[in-house]
Amino acid sequence: MKQIDQYIFWKYIRSFLFVALLLTMIATVFDFSEKIDDFLKQAIPLQEILFDHYLNFIPYINGQIWMLYAILSVIFFTSRMAYNAEIIAILGAGVSFNRILRPYLMAGFLLSGVYFVGNHYIIPLANKGRLKFEHTYISEESETERMNNVHMFIEPGTKIFARHYSKVDTAIREFMLERFVDDKLVYLLKASKVEWLGPPNHWRLRNYEIRTFDGVNESLKIGQNQYIDTTLNFNHQDFVFYKNSKQGMTTFELQRFIEREREKGIGNTQVFEIEIHRRTAEPFTVIILTIIGMALASRKVRGGIGLHILLGIVLGAVYILLSKFTVTFATSDALSPLLGAWIPNILFTGIAIWLVRTAQK
Repeated sequence: MKQIDQYIFWKYIRSFLFVALLLTMIATVFDFSEKIDDFLKQAIPLQEILFDHYLNFIPYINGQIWMLYAILSVIFFTSRMAYNAEIIAILGAGVSFNRILRPYLMAGFLLSGVYFVGNHYIIPLANKGRLKFEHTYISEESETERMNNVHMFIEPGTKIFARHYSKVDTAIREFMLERFVDDKLVYLLKASKVEWLGPPNHWRLRNYEIRTFDGVNESLKIGQNQYIDTTLNFNHQDFVFYKNSKQGMTTFELQRFIEREREKGIGNTQVFEIEIHRRTAEPFTVIILTIIGMALASRKVRGGIGLHILLGIVLGAVYILLSKFTVTFATSDALSPLLGAWIPNILFTGIAIWLVRTAQK
């Protein structure tokens, strides 16, 4: 890198670290003030609060607003350069606008690469500890999903139906198991209640009814007010999951989870597919917002740094709102998961190109 490249590159990195440190401290203070009553009520040890929660909370909150760090830091130091006439001096020395943009892109790609690795691996690992802490002490019940009217394949040709699963007693009400051979029903099991007994996949069936079919012949066994203990190829964890469990899975774990859900034939995997695409799309947003921030702040305007920072915050907020909007459409099958994650980037790329073309040169 030439001297001007190093100058801009390290200004970007230093500004990014300053903004990240400042906003992380603010977010941590707000989170602590929100949860302090829970900390005191549960009498949680200080060591767990610091190491199990906040040590893992910092990567989480940084992952949420990493893109905002990028545009704010670019605008912060670039607008100061513009105010001090540094940008005009560089252009006046015969350096083109696109050449000035090079060190911005170098720093942007570096931060994007760090964010990419963090999104796919580091942040999910941190979220595992954070979510475990929150589910234990803060929001155990509100974070769980009770499953109703569940259809699930537990093995090829074998399907179960559960009218309702209760997490309180780990029991299923109104249970049915069907087994098919060559698309023909050969076995049917019904039970009014099925109770989890423990690993490996032990269940107790109460008030059961078993039917077997052999061509036109049928046999029936009824256990009214009786029970049988058996082993079935599923367990109670297949019915209960945390709404934000995707945050605590690395990308490889998410891919394996999606494959298992498809094999079972249950649930909507759109949310998890969107999460994978989001983790790839957002690092590229850092590069796009770097270009937008530089094009906006390189022009000296009335209002100075304050106006530039306001524009950066507005653009960051618009991006976040747009991404939430498109994710909602993708979750409801109106868009593919790929488009749902990448549409904000596509639109903001168009904005970046327009700003670069109309920037002061």
